Amino acid sequence: MPDRPLRDILVLAAHPELARSNVTRGVLAALRASPLADRVELRDLYRLYPDFHIHVDAEQRALEAARLVVMLHPIYWYSMPALQKLWWDEVPRLGWAYGPGGTALHGKDFWLVASTGGGPEAYAPTGHNHHPIDEFLLPYRQSARTCGMHWLPPQILLAAHRATDAQIQAHAELFVKRLAHYPEWCDHSAEAPVGDEDDVALDERPAMFSTLGGGTT
Repeated sequence: MPDRPLRDILVLAAHPELARSNVTRGVLAALRASPLADRVELRDLYRLYPDFHIHVDAEQRALEAARLVVMLHPIYWYSMPALQKLWWDEVPRLGWAYGPGGTALHGKDFWLVASTGGGPEAYAPTGHNHHPIDEFLLPYRQSARTCGMHWLPPQILLAAHRATDAQIQAHAELFVKRLAHYPEWCDHSAEAPVGDEDDVALDERPAMFSTLGGGTT
């Protein structure tokens, strides 16, 4: 009997109102319809933890098996949905993912796939949000780096509320295509991960922030 293919891709989906979603639900449908089931572990956080009681050991085991960690969700108030933030607070723990002896995630790839209600015009100096989208993603980027992970260029669908069916389909198809061709498209030369296991105080968590604006996409 041939060996079962390694499930080396972990997709963490977090949408509190998935039934109302067009983009996130479309991406998940494309993933489930793809031939990647043997390679991808999909964890729908709001389905797994409707009471917000996260099974830390189970999440850590899934992370340990993965080479690529994908976070899939809409941008809420310039950050992530509440359960995804709680996941960050509870799962990548001091001494396991960062800080002294915290090397469990070192060398893994981190990829954010998200959607926003605002379009390109909103994420401009003269737009509603006054800053480019990349500036709002700094907490994600620094969190990945603190855990020693490689930050991959995110895939963001802007103006998701106005997106056509064809645009959503293209976004979903690109997501699946990149997963299918991982790690060929990754470039690790641009930025090396920085684990700070020697610099983090024992009672300190990596800083994360959230500020304004979001929606159901």
